[in-house]
Amino acid sequence: MHFPRRGAARRPLLGARGRRRRWARAAALLAVVALASCGRRADNKIVIMVGGLEKQIYLPAALAERLGAFRSAGLDVELVSTLSDLEATNELLAGAVHGVVGFYNHTIDLQAKGRQVECIVQLARSPGEVVLVSRARTGELHGPADFRGRALGVTGLGSSTHLLMSYLAIHNGVKASELTVLPVGAGATFITAMQQGRIDAGMTTEPTISRLLKTGDASILVDMRTPVPTAAALGGPFPAACVYVQASWLAGHRAVAQQLASAFVEALRFIDHHSAAEIADKLPAEYLAGDRDLYVHALAESKAMFTPDGKMPAGGPEQVLEVLAAVNPNLAHKVIDLSKTFTNELVDVVH
Repeated sequence: MHFPRRGAARRPLLGARGRRRRWARAAALLAVVALASCGRRADNKIVIMVGGLEKQIYLPAALAERLGAFRSAGLDVELVSTLSDLEATNELLAGAVHGVVGFYNHTIDLQAKGRQVECIVQLARSPGEVVLVSRARTGELHGPADFRGRALGVTGLGSSTHLLMSYLAIHNGVKASELTVLPVGAGATFITAMQQGRIDAGMTTEPTISRLLKTGDASILVDMRTPVPTAAALGGPFPAACVYVQASWLAGHRAVAQQLASAFVEALRFIDHHSAAEIADKLPAEYLAGDRDLYVHALAESKAMFTPDGKMPAGGPEQVLEVLAAVNPNLAHKVIDLSKTFTNELVDVVH
């Protein structure tokens, strides 16, 4: 099976543990691809790639697995973690995986490039992201208008964090050509880049946010964890994490897609009806980043990002398109049919 060339962004250096995790991810993905190439993948075996399973923004995926929601829906689902949703999207387009848990904006961007990818469950109604400024630059950076000439950390070039960082700058009078954006990954690699002064500010998610706040190595510059501050920062709603699949696969596997939707909605309802502590009790220890209390506090602060029912928020697609067009003016010349980038039909019938 052919894989598209990965993004040109140079990945940050990793320690021994990071290398082992990367090799484990690579081995898992190769196994999936090998199975698919041989045509031996079971009909009910579904592989979903997640742009960072340990990130709270993608909590519904991990939780659905831990709750047994996939099994209850009649599916055998394998979740494969990768560094970013951009990488996951590349694997989806290559046919290596059935679906992706990543940001909704990729469905619009891909349609502009002639590829049809559709969101079948909207997991979050805000990005769950924060722009952090390093302790050394706290007195110098007061908002996105100060991004000019600063080293700004994002997950990867072309990622959703890159999109949002660029939009915040442009929305506040800074030209894209005046930005210096560095791919520093997430989690430990992001923290290291911040602590070592390789970035002045950067966009990341929980629990990385709270870890840096706790040590005093960073402070919040722009908060987009929940809908209200997101609208203040971006000018409107920004539906983010979702489950998306290729439209051609959806057309031929509607029943399986319905089962997937049911499982994810079960996880979303659990989040909506339970406390952060009760949710944390369902997760493996490694997801808690060595500090359960900190994880629970962070989740309690940002739990409102998740949709309670998997439905696309009204006005969300239009706002995401506006953000994309501001960063990529070429989109102004494209005819985008937003109705083909998502569907509420599957979640509407979940009981």
